[in-house]
Amino acid sequence: MKAYQNDVEAADDLAVKYKALKTEIGKVIIGQQNVVEPLLMALFCKGHSLLVGVPGLAKTLLISTLAEVLNLKFNRIQFTPDLMPGDILGTEVLEVDPETQHKYFKFVKGPIFANLILADEINRTPPKTQAALLEAMQERKVSVAGQTHDLGQPFFVLATQNPIEQEGTYPLPEAQLDRFMFNLSVDYPSFAEEVEVVKQTTSNKQVKPQVLLTAEEIIFFQELVKKVPVPDAVIEYAVGLVGKTRIRTEAAPVWIRDLLSWGAGPRASQYLILGAKAHALLNGKYSPDIENVKAIAAPVLRHRIVPSFTAEAEGVSADDIIKRLLKGE
Repeated sequence: MKAYQNDVEAADDLAVKYKALKTEIGKVIIGQQNVVEPLLMALFCKGHSLLVGVPGLAKTLLISTLAEVLNLKFNRIQFTPDLMPGDILGTEVLEVDPETQHKYFKFVKGPIFANLILADEINRTPPKTQAALLEAMQERKVSVAGQTHDLGQPFFVLATQNPIEQEGTYPLPEAQLDRFMFNLSVDYPSFAEEVEVVKQTTSNKQVKPQVLLTAEEIIFFQELVKKVPVPDAVIEYAVGLVGKTRIRTEAAPVWIRDLLSWGAGPRASQYLILGAKAHALLNGKYSPDIENVKAIAAPVLRHRIVPSFTAEAEGVSADDIIKRLLKGE
């Protein structure tokens, strides 16, 4: 790993590497910059992300490509209704020493022991298995048969959900959604992007992305993000923005009390500031301002506020409410 003379030099290098990462991922993934950029921000903030989109939008390919350019160990877990906690965490098996015939238990690690985890269709598995994954995400360790096993670093979970198929699913409750730093909406590509996707995927041309970062560098840059100074005014803006979503407080605007049934908690304020720090660094700034907070407000807040029945009846989404809040209404 390169030795930096000071944090400013490291910050400059991170901004350069960020542009290179986007370019390299773009060789495989056409478009989807509104997903690629926050994914990289979440990575440098030690945050996990939830990707919501219909099938066929290259969510799996995006995540596997991200693992390639970062040189991280990648595992995909396909969530199904019969998946048990032991299937993802690991389990103890009874083994016999061939020489002494002594019996002993050996822990066999599950697929969660990797740097980058794709939790595919997380809402397809029962709450017991969801909870096992979410506990590992929060604690960055797993406990099996009374023994605690640390997960490797960096550790990054990307979960996907299909928004159009709800039969036989187990929607994540709000308390568990709060564990994800970002909720990212994966939309259809534009006409030009889809034409390019079809050209690239129906030919025999193979594109292999170049490795640009190591695990050691990622851990270093994660610590660098934490060091970024933030003006008090920016922190107060972030906390004030979150406070406006809490309908039972005086800070909440009159209009929002009809449109929300529940607001965001303190974790939203924390992620707004962490995300703003990363957004500033990756775009060549040494300290975030209010515009950096606004830039990442939607993916931080959209899964932490609960639109009311009135909002749903009027066709008002969480994103619509966030836009009005950012305008200062």
